[in-house]
Amino acid sequence: MKTIVNVPSRQNTMRELRDYLMIALGMVLYGIGWTVFLLPNDITTGGVPGIASIVYFATGFPVQYTYFAINFILLLLALRVLGWKFSVKTIFAVFTLTFFLSIIQKLTEGVVLLHDQPFMACVIGASFCGSGIGIAFSNNGSTGGTDIIAAVINKYRDITLGRVMLICDLIIISSSYFVLKDWEKVVYGYVTLYICSFVLDQVVNSARQSVQFFIISDKYEEIAKHIQVYPHRGATVINASGFYTGKEIKMLFVLAKKRESTIIFRLIKDIDPNAFVSQSAVIGVYGEGFDKIKVK
Repeated sequence: MKTIVNVPSRQNTMRELRDYLMIALGMVLYGIGWTVFLLPNDITTGGVPGIASIVYFATGFPVQYTYFAINFILLLLALRVLGWKFSVKTIFAVFTLTFFLSIIQKLTEGVVLLHDQPFMACVIGASFCGSGIGIAFSNNGSTGGTDIIAAVINKYRDITLGRVMLICDLIIISSSYFVLKDWEKVVYGYVTLYICSFVLDQVVNSARQSVQFFIISDKYEEIAKHIQVYPHRGATVINASGFYTGKEIKMLFVLAKKRESTIIFRLIKDIDPNAFVSQSAVIGVYGEGFDKIKVK
Protein backbone atom coordinates (compact mmCIF):
# COMPACT_ATOMS: atom_id res chain seq x y z
CA MET A 1 0.00 0.00 0.00
CA LYS A 2 2.89 2.37 0.82
CA THR A 3 4.42 1.85 -2.62
CA ILE A 4 1.19 2.82 -4.39
CA VAL A 5 0.85 6.01 -2.31
CA ASN A 6 4.47 7.10 -2.82
CA VAL A 7 4.64 6.49 -6.57
CA PRO A 8 2.29 9.34 -7.58
CA SER A 9 4.23 11.73 -5.31
CA ARG A 10 7.53 10.76 -6.91
CA GLN A 11 5.91 10.94 -10.33
CA ASN A 12 4.66 14.46 -9.65
CA THR A 13 8.16 15.49 -8.60
CA MET A 14 9.65 13.99 -11.78
CA ARG A 15 6.99 15.69 -13.91
CA GLU A 16 7.72 19.06 -12.31
CA LEU A 17 11.45 18.54 -12.84
CA ARG A 18 10.82 17.58 -16.47
CA ASP A 19 8.69 20.72 -16.92
CA TYR A 20 11.51 22.95 -15.69
CA LEU A 21 14.12 21.20 -17.84
CA MET A 22 11.94 21.50 -20.95
CA ILE A 23 11.20 25.17 -20.20
CA ALA A 24 14.96 25.76 -19.94
CA LEU A 25 15.46 24.01 -23.30
CA GLY A 26 12.72 26.18 -24.82
CA MET A 27 14.41 29.34 -23.55
CA VAL A 28 17.76 28.24 -25.04
CA LEU A 29 16.11 27.71 -28.45
CA TYR A 30 14.38 31.08 -28.18
CA GLY A 31 17.65 32.75 -27.23
CA ILE A 32 19.43 31.25 -30.24
CA GLY A 33 16.72 32.32 -32.68
CA TRP A 34 16.54 35.84 -31.26
CA THR A 35 20.22 36.74 -30.78
CA VAL A 36 21.87 34.67 -33.52
CA PHE A 37 19.45 35.18 -36.43
CA LEU A 38 17.08 38.08 -35.76
CA LEU A 39 19.02 40.75 -33.85
CA PRO A 40 22.11 40.81 -36.14
CA ASN A 41 19.79 41.27 -39.14
CA ASP A 42 17.77 44.11 -37.54
CA ILE A 43 14.58 42.05 -37.43
CA THR A 44 12.10 42.85 -34.65
CA THR A 45 10.01 40.27 -32.84
CA GLY A 46 6.83 40.79 -30.85
CA GLY A 47 6.31 41.14 -27.12
CA VAL A 48 8.93 42.24 -24.61
CA PRO A 49 11.77 40.84 -26.77
CA GLY A 50 10.53 43.20 -29.49
CA ILE A 51 10.73 46.19 -27.15
CA ALA A 52 14.20 45.07 -26.02
CA SER A 53 15.24 44.77 -29.69
CA ILE A 54 14.05 48.31 -30.49
CA VAL A 55 15.94 49.69 -27.48
CA TYR A 56 19.03 47.79 -28.65
CA PHE A 57 18.76 49.14 -32.21
CA ALA A 58 18.37 52.70 -30.89
CA THR A 59 20.96 52.71 -28.10
CA GLY A 60 23.01 49.51 -28.26
CA PHE A 61 21.86 48.66 -24.71
CA PRO A 62 22.07 44.83 -24.18
CA VAL A 63 18.72 43.14 -24.81
CA GLN A 64 18.86 40.88 -21.76
CA TYR A 65 18.77 43.81 -19.33
CA THR A 66 15.82 45.51 -21.00
CA TYR A 67 14.01 42.17 -21.27
CA PHE A 68 14.55 41.41 -17.59
CA ALA A 69 13.63 44.90 -16.35
CA ILE A 70 10.30 45.02 -18.21
CA ASN A 71 9.39 41.48 -17.21
CA PHE A 72 10.30 42.21 -13.58
CA ILE A 73 7.64 44.96 -13.50
CA LEU A 74 5.09 42.79 -15.31
CA LEU A 75 5.76 39.84 -12.98
CA LEU A 76 5.09 42.02 -9.95
CA LEU A 77 1.75 42.88 -11.58
CA ALA A 78 1.08 39.20 -12.31
CA LEU A 79 1.83 38.18 -8.72
CA ARG A 80 -0.61 40.80 -7.43
CA VAL A 81 -3.44 40.21 -9.93
CA LEU A 82 -3.07 36.60 -11.12
CA GLY A 83 -1.43 34.93 -8.13
CA TRP A 84 1.70 32.91 -7.44
CA LYS A 85 0.60 29.73 -9.26
CA PHE A 86 0.50 31.49 -12.64
CA SER A 87 3.80 33.27 -12.08
CA VAL A 88 6.25 30.69 -10.67
CA LYS A 89 7.25 29.00 -13.92
CA THR A 90 7.13 32.30 -15.78
CA ILE A 91 9.65 33.69 -13.29
CA PHE A 92 11.86 30.67 -13.91
CA ALA A 93 11.58 31.13 -17.69
CA VAL A 94 12.44 34.85 -17.49
CA PHE A 95 15.52 34.25 -15.32
CA THR A 96 16.62 31.34 -17.53
CA LEU A 97 16.28 33.29 -20.79
CA THR A 98 18.06 36.33 -19.29
CA PHE A 99 20.94 34.08 -18.18
CA PHE A 100 21.28 32.25 -21.50
CA LEU A 101 21.01 35.44 -23.57
CA SER A 102 24.30 36.64 -22.07
CA ILE A 103 26.00 33.28 -22.68
CA ILE A 104 24.74 32.92 -26.27
CA GLN A 105 25.82 36.46 -27.17
CA LYS A 106 29.32 35.87 -25.76
CA LEU A 107 29.68 32.57 -27.64
CA THR A 108 28.48 34.08 -30.94
CA GLU A 109 30.21 37.46 -30.62
CA GLY A 110 31.29 38.69 -34.06
CA VAL A 111 29.31 35.95 -35.83
CA VAL A 112 26.64 37.23 -38.25
CA LEU A 113 24.74 34.47 -40.04
CA LEU A 114 22.78 35.06 -43.26
CA HIS A 115 23.58 38.79 -43.24
CA ASP A 116 22.86 39.04 -46.98
CA GLN A 117 19.78 36.79 -46.73
CA PRO A 118 17.43 38.52 -44.26
CA PHE A 119 14.41 36.45 -45.30
CA MET A 120 16.16 33.16 -44.48
CA ALA A 121 17.37 34.67 -41.21
CA CYS A 122 13.76 35.66 -40.51
CA VAL A 123 12.43 32.15 -41.24
CA ILE A 124 15.11 30.28 -39.25
CA GLY A 125 15.08 32.73 -36.34
CA ALA A 126 11.28 32.69 -36.09
CA SER A 127 11.29 28.87 -36.23
CA PHE A 128 13.70 28.71 -33.29
CA CYS A 129 11.66 31.27 -31.34
CA GLY A 130 8.33 29.57 -32.07
CA SER A 131 9.73 26.17 -31.09
CA GLY A 132 11.11 27.58 -27.86
CA ILE A 133 7.85 29.25 -26.84
CA GLY A 134 5.90 26.14 -27.88
CA ILE A 135 8.05 23.88 -25.70
CA ALA A 136 7.62 26.28 -22.76
CA PHE A 137 3.84 26.47 -23.23
CA SER A 138 3.55 22.68 -23.56
CA ASN A 139 5.24 22.29 -20.18
CA ASN A 140 3.07 24.84 -18.37
CA GLY A 141 5.59 27.65 -18.76
CA SER A 142 5.50 31.12 -20.26
CA THR A 143 8.02 33.68 -21.48
CA GLY A 144 6.20 36.48 -19.68
CA GLY A 145 5.76 39.83 -21.41
CA THR A 146 2.57 40.22 -23.45
CA ASP A 147 1.35 36.87 -22.06
CA ILE A 148 1.01 38.59 -18.67
CA ILE A 149 -0.65 41.70 -20.14
CA ALA A 150 -3.11 39.51 -22.06
CA ALA A 151 -3.91 37.39 -19.00
CA VAL A 152 -4.55 40.48 -16.84
CA ILE A 153 -6.81 42.13 -19.46
CA ASN A 154 -8.61 38.83 -20.07
CA LYS A 155 -9.38 38.59 -16.35
CA TYR A 156 -11.35 41.86 -16.37
CA ARG A 157 -12.51 42.19 -19.99
CA ASP A 158 -14.10 39.74 -22.42
CA ILE A 159 -11.21 39.88 -24.91
CA THR A 160 -9.38 36.75 -26.02
CA LEU A 161 -5.73 36.25 -25.08
CA GLY A 162 -4.72 35.81 -28.72
CA ARG A 163 -6.33 39.09 -29.80
CA VAL A 164 -4.62 41.09 -27.05
CA MET A 165 -1.22 39.53 -27.83
CA LEU A 166 -1.67 40.14 -31.56
CA ILE A 167 -2.53 43.81 -31.06
CA CYS A 168 0.46 44.30 -28.72
CA ASP A 169 2.84 42.56 -31.13
CA LEU A 170 1.64 44.53 -34.16
CA ILE A 171 2.10 47.83 -32.32
CA ILE A 172 5.61 46.87 -31.16
CA ILE A 173 6.79 45.65 -34.57
CA SER A 174 5.30 48.68 -36.37
CA SER A 175 7.01 51.07 -33.96
CA SER A 176 10.41 49.65 -34.95
CA TYR A 177 10.15 51.78 -38.09
CA PHE A 178 10.86 54.92 -36.06
CA VAL A 179 14.27 53.46 -35.16
CA LEU A 180 15.21 51.45 -38.25
CA LYS A 181 13.62 53.81 -40.82
CA ASP A 182 13.13 50.80 -43.10
CA TRP A 183 9.68 49.39 -43.94
CA GLU A 184 11.29 46.24 -45.35
CA LYS A 185 12.61 45.37 -41.87
CA VAL A 186 9.14 46.02 -40.46
CA VAL A 187 7.64 43.59 -43.00
CA TYR A 188 10.23 41.00 -41.98
CA GLY A 189 9.01 41.57 -38.41
CA TYR A 190 5.44 40.76 -39.47
CA VAL A 191 6.67 37.61 -41.25
CA THR A 192 8.60 36.64 -38.11
CA LEU A 193 5.44 37.06 -36.03
CA TYR A 194 3.43 34.84 -38.40
CA ILE A 195 6.05 32.08 -38.64
CA CYS A 196 6.64 32.15 -34.89
CA SER A 197 2.88 31.79 -34.24
CA PHE A 198 2.58 28.97 -36.79
CA VAL A 199 5.50 26.98 -35.36
CA LEU A 200 4.19 27.62 -31.83
CA ASP A 201 0.80 26.11 -32.76
CA GLN A 202 2.45 23.09 -34.36
CA VAL A 203 4.60 22.37 -31.31
CA VAL A 204 1.77 22.88 -28.80
CA ASN A 205 -0.79 20.87 -30.78
CA SER A 206 1.62 17.97 -31.35
CA ALA A 207 2.33 17.86 -27.61
CA ARG A 208 -1.43 17.71 -26.89
CA GLN A 209 -2.28 14.92 -29.33
CA SER A 210 -4.12 12.11 -27.61
CA VAL A 211 -4.90 8.48 -28.48
CA GLN A 212 -7.37 5.89 -27.29
CA PHE A 213 -6.82 2.17 -26.73
CA PHE A 214 -9.21 -0.77 -26.70
CA ILE A 215 -7.43 -3.69 -25.04
CA ILE A 216 -8.82 -7.25 -24.89
CA SER A 217 -6.85 -9.56 -22.61
CA ASP A 218 -7.42 -12.20 -19.95
CA LYS A 219 -4.93 -10.25 -17.82
CA TYR A 220 -6.89 -6.99 -18.09
CA GLU A 221 -6.74 -6.33 -14.33
CA GLU A 222 -2.94 -6.51 -14.22
CA ILE A 223 -2.63 -4.31 -17.33
CA ALA A 224 -5.05 -1.73 -15.86
CA LYS A 225 -3.18 -1.60 -12.54
CA HIS A 226 0.15 -1.02 -14.28
CA ILE A 227 -1.30 1.69 -16.55
CA GLN A 228 -2.73 3.41 -13.46
CA VAL A 229 0.72 3.51 -11.81
CA TYR A 230 2.68 4.48 -14.93
CA PRO A 231 1.96 6.36 -17.19
CA HIS A 232 -0.61 7.26 -14.52
CA ARG A 233 -3.69 6.92 -16.73
CA GLY A 234 -7.11 5.62 -15.85
CA ALA A 235 -8.69 2.58 -17.47
CA THR A 236 -12.38 1.76 -17.93
CA VAL A 237 -13.51 -1.88 -17.95
CA ILE A 238 -16.21 -2.59 -20.54
CA ASN A 239 -18.29 -5.78 -20.51
CA ALA A 240 -18.35 -7.27 -24.01
CA SER A 241 -18.97 -10.53 -25.78
CA GLY A 242 -17.38 -12.07 -28.85
CA PHE A 243 -19.93 -12.48 -31.66
CA TYR A 244 -18.21 -15.49 -33.19
CA THR A 245 -17.31 -17.32 -29.96
CA GLY A 246 -20.19 -16.04 -27.83
CA LYS A 247 -17.69 -15.73 -24.96
CA GLU A 248 -18.08 -12.99 -22.35
CA ILE A 249 -14.95 -10.85 -22.21
CA LYS A 250 -13.60 -7.77 -20.44
CA MET A 251 -12.26 -4.91 -22.57
CA LEU A 252 -10.17 -1.98 -21.34
CA PHE A 253 -10.75 1.52 -22.65
CA VAL A 254 -7.76 3.84 -22.09
CA LEU A 255 -7.13 7.48 -23.08
CA ALA A 256 -3.53 8.73 -23.09
CA LYS A 257 -1.18 11.25 -24.66
CA LYS A 258 0.33 10.19 -27.97
CA ARG A 259 3.84 10.30 -26.50
CA GLU A 260 2.75 7.69 -23.92
CA SER A 261 1.74 5.13 -26.59
CA THR A 262 5.12 3.36 -26.60
CA ILE A 263 5.03 2.99 -22.80
CA ILE A 264 1.57 1.42 -22.93
CA PHE A 265 2.48 -0.94 -25.79
CA ARG A 266 5.60 -2.12 -23.95
CA LEU A 267 3.61 -2.64 -20.77
CA ILE A 268 0.96 -4.72 -22.59
CA LYS A 269 3.62 -6.79 -24.37
CA ASP A 270 5.39 -7.57 -21.07
CA ILE A 271 2.17 -8.70 -19.37
CA ASP A 272 0.29 -10.38 -22.24
CA PRO A 273 2.01 -10.59 -25.65
CA ASN A 274 -1.17 -12.17 -27.08
CA ALA A 275 -3.46 -9.29 -26.10
CA PHE A 276 -5.67 -7.78 -28.80
CA VAL A 277 -5.05 -4.02 -28.98
CA SER A 278 -6.67 -1.29 -31.05
CA GLN A 279 -5.17 2.20 -31.06
CA SER A 280 -6.67 5.27 -32.72
CA ALA A 281 -6.16 9.04 -32.66
CA VAL A 282 -8.79 11.29 -31.12
CA ILE A 283 -9.51 14.93 -32.00
CA GLY A 284 -9.68 16.15 -28.41
CA VAL A 285 -9.80 14.85 -24.84
CA TYR A 286 -11.08 17.10 -22.07
CA GLY A 287 -11.03 16.44 -18.36
CA GLU A 288 -8.57 15.65 -15.58
CA GLY A 289 -5.11 14.92 -16.93
CA PHE A 290 -5.92 16.35 -20.36
CA ASP A 291 -7.18 19.71 -21.69
CA LYS A 292 -9.77 21.91 -19.99
CA ILE A 293 -13.06 22.70 -21.70
CA LYS A 294 -12.75 26.31 -22.87
CA VAL A 295 -16.11 27.43 -24.27
CA LYS A 296 -18.25 30.36 -23.25
